Amino acid sequence: MKINRYKHLNVNVFSTRDEMGRAAGRDVEARVAGLLKIKDEVRMVFAAAPSQNEMLDYLAESEMIDWGRVTAFHMDEYIGLNGGAEQLFSKYLQRRLFDKVRIKKVHLINGNTDTVTEALRYAALISEAPLDIICLGIGENGHIAFNDPPVADFNDELVVKEVSLDRSCRMQQVNEGCFTTLQEVPEKALTLTIPVIFNASHLFCVVPGRSKREAVYNTLNGPVTPACPASVLQMHPDCSFYFDRDSFGDQ
Repeated sequence: MKINRYKHLNVNVFSTRDEMGRAAGRDVEARVAGLLKIKDEVRMVFAAAPSQNEMLDYLAESEMIDWGRVTAFHMDEYIGLNGGAEQLFSKYLQRRLFDKVRIKKVHLINGNTDTVTEALRYAALISEAPLDIICLGIGENGHIAFNDPPVADFNDELVVKEVSLDRSCRMQQVNEGCFTTLQEVPEKALTLTIPVIFNASHLFCVVPGRSKREAVYNTLNGPVTPACPASVLQMHPDCSFYFDRDSFGDQ
């Protein structure tokens, strides 16, 4: 069901999480295929979180996308996790998508090297050309990527930066089953900044689950403020939202 009252935003609500993810996947697929009719290459950024599972699974099976003309990035990465840790966002995206398709190029963030050097390296890759598509989610605290409210900056001059994760963000990782205890969740990460996300041409924001309901409400209805970083998406010229009934609620 499309909700038409949110200004120019494309807000879609589905009865189930599976319907939500597949619908988002279809729309991303169509956008990539359309862009490849007029461009030699599409540059995409992916979020890595359980909220993205169904959409990524759909994309991994797509027969419409010429992955050999897609260059992929991811939004963020923990600092200091063992290089083989299953919780690494790079590992998640490799398992869920990158290892399943014949993609042109994947640029991964390394959270186990000098963070200043790595931030500059990844920023240079991101800045080589405009970003066409970003597939993202919203955190329980309203973050996009790892731009939690304490560090979110709508006018950030950096492309990639090191951030400290707030407690609610780290607790979300436990609640979603990525870690067993709060103590296991890294306290720092590298993340794309909000202007980088906002300046991409097409955004597809997938947000299931009851725990996200307050963040979803604030994103769509609240003031545009770093207190809810995702609220900046209200201002984007082409942002499509995909919610299930649990995350959207009765608003």
